[in-house]
Amino acid sequence: MTTTTAPGSLRRRAARLRHRLTFDRVSFVAVFLLLPVTVFVVFCLSPNIQALYFAMTDWSGFSPTMNFVGLDNFAKLFTDEKFLLSFRNSAVLALVVPTITLATAFAISAVVTTGGPSIGPVRGLKGGGFHRVVAFFPYTVPAIVVGLIWAQVYDPNAGLLNGFLVWLGLDQFAGFPWVGDVRAAMPASMFVIMWGFVGFYTVLFVAAIKGIPAETYEAARLDGAGRFRTALSITLPQILDSVQTAYIYLGLVALDAFVYMQAMNPQGGPEYATLTMSQLLYQTAFQKGQFGYATAMGVALAAVTMVYALIIFIIFRLIKGHDTGVRRA
Repeated sequence: MTTTTAPGSLRRRAARLRHRLTFDRVSFVAVFLLLPVTVFVVFCLSPNIQALYFAMTDWSGFSPTMNFVGLDNFAKLFTDEKFLLSFRNSAVLALVVPTITLATAFAISAVVTTGGPSIGPVRGLKGGGFHRVVAFFPYTVPAIVVGLIWAQVYDPNAGLLNGFLVWLGLDQFAGFPWVGDVRAAMPASMFVIMWGFVGFYTVLFVAAIKGIPAETYEAARLDGAGRFRTALSITLPQILDSVQTAYIYLGLVALDAFVYMQAMNPQGGPEYATLTMSQLLYQTAFQKGQFGYATAMGVALAAVTMVYALIIFIIFRLIKGHDTGVRRA
């Protein structure tokens, strides 16, 4: 049994098709869908796939040929003591640097915006704008310059830090190698990163706090809440989204930390105390000529950053859920 389509129905379908395929519709799809997808595939997805392939070869980086070795490079990572040490150092940086930096930035921003007189309208300290400018200044200096400056400050013999401490009467610091001592190298390096970023996040948190209605603080003051209680119970929950974004971004910076560490300790410090994954990747690729193995390190570093971001998302989601539950109760 055969069926035929009425000519009128075919004409209606053709008319609908012509109506859909107008110039505006086609150009909109081409510019706002096809073009971005093409750019993403060419410049984002394709390099990642290529890197994953290189990570499974023994490519030296300068030869046109390479041998496929499968997952041998990734298996080697788990037995490479130097890589495991660099992973531990990067994990310490990702845990300590964002926590201390953001805690300091939050404290400064809370004082600057709400630390004024206890009588009258809620306002910050007098001259708060000057404090913000001074705190933000280190962020305007390029990271490589910050690292080089602090490398000179930490110089054992001619460094400003040791000279100042000796001037104060602390003679035990004469000639002390801040980035050359196993015990002090990592804390000294972390301080430099925190010094460079605390001002930026102070300004970020100040902007977020200024979005909180003043009536909220006035109600807390009438209820007898102190400054510390107000900061933790009112200010922090209100800007938690900003804190989450800042923690993820600064954590990813700390996981890399290549520029700062390379400027102060190019070889990874004493007993590789400050060696990061990105530094080891650079050394493996450009000093040893093992680009395949170095690319495997890069893939591992990318996986670590994604896992790190996911963990932070989950933690803050749980914190927000707990805070919501407390408010409802």
